Amino acid sequence: MTGFLTSTVTTMTQRLILASNNAGKLKEFAQLLGPIGLDLHPQGEFDVPEAEEPFGTFVENALAKARHASRLTGLPALADDSGVCVNALGGAPGVYSARYAGEPKSDANNSRKLVADLSTLSDKSAYYYCVLVYVRHPEDPQPIIADGRWNGEIIATPRGENGFGYDPYFLIPSLGKTTAELAPDEKNALSHRGQALRALVEKLKNT
Repeated sequence: MTGFLTSTVTTMTQRLILASNNAGKLKEFAQLLGPIGLDLHPQGEFDVPEAEEPFGTFVENALAKARHASRLTGLPALADDSGVCVNALGGAPGVYSARYAGEPKSDANNSRKLVADLSTLSDKSAYYYCVLVYVRHPEDPQPIIADGRWNGEIIATPRGENGFGYDPYFLIPSLGKTTAELAPDEKNALSHRGQALRALVEKLKNT
């Protein structure tokens, strides 16, 4: 039965568009999707421009991006919306994580702003959150949705060379390491994105 389900998922989604041009995300997704036979292509290969992300929730933005990529390519699409949510800042940067310091987007500027905003606050706890949306076609009435959450805290001094975004500032207390200090396989096993993707794969198998 497991073989049948795996075969069905692979057949349905042999060619899958990732609704992102983020090289870090593409690398992480490819590492997780490759072993199950999904052929992932970034939307940039098809000259798909970035979609607008006007919504205040992760799931609405991810759905908009997935539909946009599918509409312009005619293929199934997978989109994520993710970010870091800091408890002392009421969940900010949240959906605005990629543009927290304004335009143009800059990981370094975003991280500096976050550290500055937290400098006078004692509570540094935070979590990474990711929601994934898979659509079979642009008007799919039943998109498949999965999410994941990874708890940690923000530190003032960056550590590590791996990852991207806020990773050098996101400490996992139980490991004593930032996410940028983790090897890719270790990060994928623990991360919000890895959690969401594994949950999504299980849902795909069940459909």
